[in-house]
This record gives sequence, C-alpha cells and structure tokens, in this order.
Amino acid sequence: MPKAKLAVFASGTGSNYDAITEAVKYGKLDAEVALLVSDQPNAKVVEKAKQQGTPTFVFEPKQYRDKNAFEEKIVNVLQEHKIDWIVLAGYMRLIGNTLLRPFEGKIINIHPSLLPAFPGLDAIGQAFEAGVKISGVTVHYVDEGMDTGSIIAQEAVNVTDKMTRDDLQQAIQQVEHRLYPETIQKLIARGESQ
Repeated sequence: MPKAKLAVFASGTGSNYDAITEAVKYGKLDAEVALLVSDQPNAKVVEKAKQQGTPTFVFEPKQYRDKNAFEEKIVNVLQEHKIDWIVLAGYMRLIGNTLLRPFEGKIINIHPSLLPAFPGLDAIGQAFEAGVKISGVTVHYVDEGMDTGSIIAQEAVNVTDKMTRDDLQQAIQQVEHRLYPETIQKLIARGESQ
C-alpha cells in the first residue's frame, strides 16, 4: 500500500516540520512528507525543507488578487503532488473554503493550548498572562474558524510557579513534537477523516 502523502504548511522555524520528518525517518510515522507549503519566503522552515529534499511551494499572498486566488493555486499544487493530508505546523493563516472543500476532513492543526481555551495567536503568552496552572496541546481538524474544529487529541502540561514563559513554551513544544506525529500516524492507520 502506498504511504500517505503529507503536505506540511508552516510559516516559521519549522520545529514541528522537524518532528514530523524525524518521525518518518525513524519509522514512527508511516507517511511521506511530500510537500512543504509556506507563505513566508524567508522562513527558516523553507531552508530546512530544501536541505531535506522536500519539494516546496512558497508564495507571497500579496502577489495574488485575493485569498481565493492563492488558495486555488495551492489546491492545484497539492493535487499535482497527490497529497492525502494537510498538516498545519505553525501556518499563520486561516484556511478558506477554496482549500477546505477539496480536502474536507483531511486538514489538521496543532495548537499550543487546551482548546477551546486561548485560541489564536500567542496562546502560550495568553495562558502565561492568565496565570493558568494547566496548559497543553491540542490537535484538531481545521474548519473556517480560528482553532474551532473538532478536537482529535489533547495533552495537558502543568504550569509551575517557577516557570518562565520560555520554560512553558519549551514544555509545550516537547509535547507537540511527540503528540503530533503520533496523532497523524493514528489517523493514517485508521484511514480516518472527520
């Protein structure tokens, strides 16, 4: 049976891209990272993908007339690469219907909080400022909303009094880097979509 083909969408340093490619390399994730999509041409993750030999599609949204136009282009590229699953890993854009419809139930995201708490940008900072004693990580299906899709997996992270914001970020990323590949593998193994 052919391996599931993943497209990783990322806008930043790509630590979850690294975790996913490592899981593939060591046989913990039975898939192929077949494409990296980024809306930030200078993002570190783009360079990482090139070094790993992962095909890339990098675009600048302002060069398109609107969101539908760049999402149409993305859909074409995804179809060319025969992508099965879209894995958001620090992609900082809401996904619109143009991309959601053809990949319905096959787009997942990882978020650094226990959703529905602290959706959106800087969830770790939001949680830290709120003084919560428990934060965590959520893997969820993507819909039109901001971190509102059905939850697939969650794991809590205890916040101690001695923790700095950076400590909390490190603790959360450690969980992300294990939980995301594990969850992707479970979904692929079940052949499941939403």
